[in-house]
Amino acid sequence: MTRRVFVALTLMLTAAAAAMQAQKGGVPADLVGVWAGSWEGAGSSGGFELTLDKGKDGPDAGRVSVTGDMPYQATFSTLKFDGKKMMAAYDFPPDSQVEVALEITFEATSAKGSWSARTKANGAEVAAGTVELKQKK
Repeated sequence: MTRRVFVALTLMLTAAAAAMQAQKGGVPADLVGVWAGSWEGAGSSGGFELTLDKGKDGPDAGRVSVTGDMPYQATFSTLKFDGKKMMAAYDFPPDSQVEVALEITFEATSAKGSWSARTKANGAEVAAGTVELKQKK
């Protein structure tokens, strides 16, 4: 009886770990690397570079480098994938009270999506636009 309980618990823990890994929604291996292109919206436009890293000893990570009226670099505070759709967010460096949310869908070597700048206090959208990227080789 004790052996059955042990085997059942082991199977349950293994299944739970697999489910947690599946929910994690990590960066698909074929999307790791640098994606470059442009952003537009809120009456402006500029360059947009997205870097996705597969975590070796920690979580997967991502960062952006944005050019235009207010150039900046930022690291994602959240990063999640649902298949080839990325949902990420980062603190907007010029204004720490604003967070930028990204939703980008990847197809082969290109990607398109949207960005939305929102106040952290109440989630009110202050600006929005689009992003188009190509995978750098």
